[in-house]
Amino acid sequence: MGATRDATDPLISIVIPAYNYASVLSRAVESVLVQACEDVELLVVDDGSTDGTRLVLERLLGLYPGRFRAIHKANGGASSARNVGIRESAGDYLVFLDADDELAAGALLALGAHLAAQPQTRLVIGGHVGVWPDGKRREHLPRALPEAPLERLRAYLLGKRLALSNGACAMHREVFSRGDYPETFRSAEDIPVFAQALANYPCTVLEQPLALVHKHDDSLRHQFSHAKAGGLALVDEVFSPQRLGAQFQVLKSEFYVQRSLSLFRSAYLAGDAAAAKEYFRAAFKRDWRVLFKGSYARKALRLWLGGRL
Repeated sequence: MGATRDATDPLISIVIPAYNYASVLSRAVESVLVQACEDVELLVVDDGSTDGTRLVLERLLGLYPGRFRAIHKANGGASSARNVGIRESAGDYLVFLDADDELAAGALLALGAHLAAQPQTRLVIGGHVGVWPDGKRREHLPRALPEAPLERLRAYLLGKRLALSNGACAMHREVFSRGDYPETFRSAEDIPVFAQALANYPCTVLEQPLALVHKHDDSLRHQFSHAKAGGLALVDEVFSPQRLGAQFQVLKSEFYVQRSLSLFRSAYLAGDAAAAKEYFRAAFKRDWRVLFKGSYARKALRLWLGGRL
């Protein structure tokens, strides 16, 4: 969990996991450095990139000597890179900024003021701005949080009323005493961590954008391949006893159904008929009422009657 910290250690650690984003990595790094002060440290974890990431980092280290650290490791996925950042960082709070995103202007000043006013918080949920390749932007600000931990968890896992983005959240390192990012997943790997934070620790909302999140036109098949690899095992990971205690297990079955339907939809859109049928069957076996979920039921009927997607 990092070395023992003293009064000279930073309050906030920004960790940027980087894998083959050489073309935009400078943008992410400089978005932090332009507003960082002595209470903030920046670590870039190169997750075994095969493009020009190492050269970009060498250039940036030359331009900004002593302003950040670069760590190189074998490829292990985003979770692995974030976990290295947890171990190697010194700040009380961690922000995980994706290498293709940016820290919003004024984010660190706002976050520092929020932490000074809310020192008990262990998860700060900020807003973000979605940025599309055509220049379109859309601001997303967090809603008010339910007070009860169970209702917070329900809003996040089931209600979809609570959206969390890595670069727009700050987590106290105490959160990771229950478990770090699961390295066997290459998709949705942040859900178990956010779930344990919402369920077990004081959480607060910061109603301003903390990050610019750049959207990509990744292929449906590529996205689904990662989701399929993790599959329904994610449910057990989210609800593992060390992450979520007995009082939260009442949500597990409903989350299993929702996860099954989400994977069904992804498989359907990616053209994987066999997987789509498997995930719909899983949802139906757990709760036959999925037959009344309009869009899912229509897709399933089309799949079984026509045999094609």
